[in-house]
Amino acid sequence: MIRETLEGIVADLEAGRAPALAPDDFPCFAPAALEGNEHVGPAYLDVIAASLTAADIPTFKRALRALDEGDLAWIGFKIVYDADEAVRNTDNEVTKKYGDAGSADGEPLVFFCNDAKEIVASREPSPRDVFQMKDVTRGPSMHNEQFEGLTWLSVPLFEAVRVWLLGASDAASEVAALAAHVGFEVTVVDYDPAYVSEARFPDAERIVLEGGSFDGLADFACAPEDYVCVLTRGHMFDPEGCVWATRHGAHYVGMMGCAGKNDRVHDLVLDAGATEEDWECVKRPIGLKFGAKTPAELAIAIVAELVDVRYRQRYSAEARERHEKSLGRE
Repeated sequence: MIRETLEGIVADLEAGRAPALAPDDFPCFAPAALEGNEHVGPAYLDVIAASLTAADIPTFKRALRALDEGDLAWIGFKIVYDADEAVRNTDNEVTKKYGDAGSADGEPLVFFCNDAKEIVASREPSPRDVFQMKDVTRGPSMHNEQFEGLTWLSVPLFEAVRVWLLGASDAASEVAALAAHVGFEVTVVDYDPAYVSEARFPDAERIVLEGGSFDGLADFACAPEDYVCVLTRGHMFDPEGCVWATRHGAHYVGMMGCAGKNDRVHDLVLDAGATEEDWECVKRPIGLKFGAKTPAELAIAIVAELVDVRYRQRYSAEARERHEKSLGRE
């Protein structure tokens, strides 16, 4: 989220003005994000804007502090499409009990929540509201549509993780689509424009290298927090991909291939100046193991691993400990 947007909202509220909110700044309200949702549309941002008062200033100031501190946090929105039902509707026999009341009120609300489950809002939420407000830390929320009369949206106050796909293989095309769907920013790199096409990678940044090889990869750099998937066509440029990723210290590097091929890549990687320590940083084979064979199945295995790595990278030690325990990986 753009800092200037939050600062502008605070300035408007301090001056007694209703701020103008746009889907470009709050993409959870973009038409594409809400396609098929008959309960809420982009115009609901105007309802949100009209509801804001000086009492909401602490919410947006807390969001600004989260940006300064690099906090894993979200701005969330309570969307009410049936006020009476939102308040009246209570938990059923299946769901966990959160008291005898539904939502605290039938009014829209903007709130702040981080992965420590700290909530800042202008009005006191009901216990069930709190449950759904904390749920935004799943990013996006899992229980948006659980109760009648209202729903919830959220936008993160942190950048998406970038995934580099080195190679425009069929598997890379499947990975790109799935990775974008679960919130990664994707960049695909290859030297053949016929493969690095918009049709194959509609949701990715596309880089076409010159010269019919991966030599031009040296002109680019990934950040230490980025993930790199080495998926070159025919594995022909896997060594160059591994050397590039480890040289830049990418947070995660994974490479596809069988043990025999990877032994040869190992020798080529070391010949190119990498170390054994660099080589051990490469996850091989890439992805979780569950018998995946086809490009689509391999993409599920790879992106599942990326999600797992992202969770462990982002969340607190306490949250990671709970996560590992729940997966039996203590």
